[in-house]
Amino acid sequence: MRNAPFDGSFIGWRAVARSLLQQGIAPHQVNWRPDGDSLSLFDQSPTAADLDATKPAPRIPRQLLELLESAACFRMEDRWSLLYRILWRVAQGDRAAMLPGDIDGSQLHKRLKAVRREAHHLHAFLRFQPRPENAEGPQLVAWHEPAHDILASASGHFAERLGRTTWLIATPDDGVYWDGHTLHYQRPCPPEWQRLVHTPDDEGQALWLAYYGSTFNPARLNRSALETSLPVRFWKNLPEGPLIPQLMSQARAGAQRDGQAEALAGRGGKRISRPAHATVSENVDPALRH
Repeated sequence: MRNAPFDGSFIGWRAVARSLLQQGIAPHQVNWRPDGDSLSLFDQSPTAADLDATKPAPRIPRQLLELLESAACFRMEDRWSLLYRILWRVAQGDRAAMLPGDIDGSQLHKRLKAVRREAHHLHAFLRFQPRPENAEGPQLVAWHEPAHDILASASGHFAERLGRTTWLIATPDDGVYWDGHTLHYQRPCPPEWQRLVHTPDDEGQALWLAYYGSTFNPARLNRSALETSLPVRFWKNLPEGPLIPQLMSQARAGAQRDGQAEALAGRGGKRISRPAHATVSENVDPALRH
């Protein structure tokens, strides 16, 4: 068994995997160590020095490397061993390993789908909070808890849309800061970044919560559909998250039959009569009457 310590990044894994491939080390002979530690002082770990210049470098399709890099974001204990197993098979000429119908390829594509979905969750459910105008650092901050390591690859979405507005996203594992020109990614997330995202300026949040509560429509409430489109694990990090269970409870009790907040539902209204010109003439063809 060969220990394969690396820094836990895809780039670090790729360098070690290339060395192992060139040495002809099969997947079942490798013990991946993303923490960088070797299990035994007597085991030799592959390094760049192990590359044999006399042997040709393995030819790997660019498409496969792109797929493996995306799948590396999927958090699973065996993620690195699966990637190397697929890489090994393709290097040996078995390109079926890349296909959804293959036993390894099936796992690869399931993980790719989960990673894409988690990136969508970041784009859809992240809520930036403003900081005081005179504060140093980012203008907007946000906290997010993704299920997979998608922050580095998916956060460019916000740089494209917010222009030169500076912002910071922190997670329990990593963080990214946009200074208006460049994305700065750090793993692990600096404690100072985590502190910043938990102390935003809450001015205007009460107005947003009042708006969200007043536009909530219980007549359209379908709990299973809601939890499918907005998973419960994200509620705690949304400003309106704490309101959702309360609004759902009120809806079940019939407290908002017309979909309006209590402050509005109790107010009197004025009936709007039909304009005179809207009266249907007796001479109109009955088929055209409403």
